[in-house]
Amino acid sequence: MPSKVVELCNEKVCPIIESLGYEVVEVEYKKKVDGMNLTFYIDSKDGITVEDCEKVNDAISDLLDELDPTVNAPYILNISSPGLDRPIKNYNDFVRNKNKKFEITLYKQKDGNKKFVGYLKDYTASDVVISVDEKEVTFPLSDVALISPVIEF
Repeated sequence: MPSKVVELCNEKVCPIIESLGYEVVEVEYKKKVDGMNLTFYIDSKDGITVEDCEKVNDAISDLLDELDPTVNAPYILNISSPGLDRPIKNYNDFVRNKNKKFEITLYKQKDGNKKFVGYLKDYTASDVVISVDEKEVTFPLSDVALISPVIEF
């Protein structure tokens, strides 16, 4: 059922959000401590404010009530920014983060290491490429556990 909820929201709700000028980064429907949560992660070139989240919530609440994507099952609606620490999950995440510093965590060691830090250079359906000390290193996505940003203040 979670995939059907996400699929319906991607088809019917995301275009409404996008018409307001936001990018829908991800739609997530999953169980959390407080019950089932339907979360829309949104972004814009100017970042996301609480007011943006409120605007999107107001724009889609009635539509969600009408669509009833969870077939009368209760859920909590969340509108959120992707966050500074959002890992790379898809090509759109890569486009937004190209040339930024990321840490690649592997399932098993490569050259004696499981973690590599470098600048994100390329992302395909099969590989991710980072620049480490001005040298490009390619990792098969099947070996990658996590691609997370390095946040420096």
